Amino acid sequence: MKPVHVLNGPNLNRLGTREPHIYGHTSLAQVEAMCREAAGPRGLVFVQTNSEEKLIDAVHAAIDLACGIVINPAALSFTSLALLDALKMVEAPVIEVHISNIHKREPIYHRSYVSMRADAVICGMGAEGYPVAIRYLLCKLAD
Repeated sequence: MKPVHVLNGPNLNRLGTREPHIYGHTSLAQVEAMCREAAGPRGLVFVQTNSEEKLIDAVHAAIDLACGIVINPAALSFTSLALLDALKMVEAPVIEVHISNIHKREPIYHRSYVSMRADAVICGMGAEGYPVAIRYLLCKLAD
């Protein structure tokens, strides 16, 4: 049984202290614990990187090793065609997550390249968006 891969982009290692008025007080370690609980026996691979190259490498690894991907690409959502191209190779479900409501923020955050591939997008739910995304992914696999 393949695990869920949760992939996190730049600056998410600073969750809990970074702009808490936007991103809340939940740390990345707490997000990981929430994700592990939501994934249950299926298991979880949890990655965070500040590098576009390493995030793309994590997507490539997930192509063969994951039942699906939950991805918060952070700022790379709005800048990385290379990340979009990597995600286009993924046949498993891809769920995009943003902690903040990107549509209520500055216009630069309104267009995510990743959304062009994502099967679903969750934004504005805070850290709770992660386990919601995992539960949705697991339901989609059961269909």
